[in-house]
Amino acid sequence: MELTSQLAERANEVLLEGKWIAGTNIKSQIIDLDWKQATTKVDSLNTIANLVFHINYYISGVADVLDGGKLDIKDKFSFDAPQINSEQEWKKRVEKFCADSERFVDLIEKMNDKDLFQPFVDEKYGNLIRNIDAILEHSYYHFGQIVLIKKLLQKKDQ
Repeated sequence: MELTSQLAERANEVLLEGKWIAGTNIKSQIIDLDWKQATTKVDSLNTIANLVFHINYYISGVADVLDGGKLDIKDKFSFDAPQINSEQEWKKRVEKFCADSERFVDLIEKMNDKDLFQPFVDEKYGNLIRNIDAILEHSYYHFGQIVLIKKLLQKKDQ
């Protein structure tokens, strides 16, 4: 199996359809939440809505680069999520996350293994594989937070 196929499979597992490593994925954890659950603050933790925005901020930004665009994202803006005030706004955020994740997976699948070792925008950012791998690790990190926050919210509702 090509390296790009393996990376695309890993991305798909954590973001959209996987069940192998964590037994679930981000999409399955957020799709059934309503906007009030998604925006409920638990102690000093981020809300699920903010985490979804944050994860997607990087997925979308890196996908733009993989698609031939510029690197327009900056870490300092990665939590600048617009406030969610309705079910419709929450559903739009979930839909955007899913669409951007599908695009990200598709772009990785279309890459050639040799491309993975090319610089990511600039040599100072390392190569493409390093950046794709960082997106995956970052997604798993926040995915764990989403799962825990969701459990805390469910416990609170009992």
